[in-house]
Amino acid sequence: MKAKELFSKTEEEQIVSAIKSAEKNTSGEIRVHIEANRKGKDTLERAVEVFQELEMHQTEARNGVLFYLAYEDHAFSIFGDQGINEKVPVGFWDSTRDQMQTAFKRSAFAEGLIAGITEAGQVLKTYFPYQSDDQNELDDSISKG
Repeated sequence: MKAKELFSKTEEEQIVSAIKSAEKNTSGEIRVHIEANRKGKDTLERAVEVFQELEMHQTEARNGVLFYLAYEDHAFSIFGDQGINEKVPVGFWDSTRDQMQTAFKRSAFAEGLIAGITEAGQVLKTYFPYQSDDQNELDDSISKG
């Protein structure tokens, strides 16, 4: 399977729309990155590398969230920056992961991502509400490796 086969054009648009919608109510930043494999690394370790490569750690409030998928390895991870992890409840990412995994097991990858993005947006809204001077600090498009 190739990256362009994982999501249809419509599904990619729906994922980007979910990111934009989630970010409307929060100063938090959400990105999605997909690539074939983890490059021989642990899933979370590779997600942290991608997080750094995408310069997501440079948001003012350190409130970026990366949804990372390595489709050939059937692996994914959710990585939240320091500012988020200091505030969200213990186990938050686990419940989001479990919700996504349920959809992924049915090969409903776009549905799973959208559910995870939506849930992350709700929590970000609680801890990082939208401010009138907020700027979109990160690109909302899906990055591909």
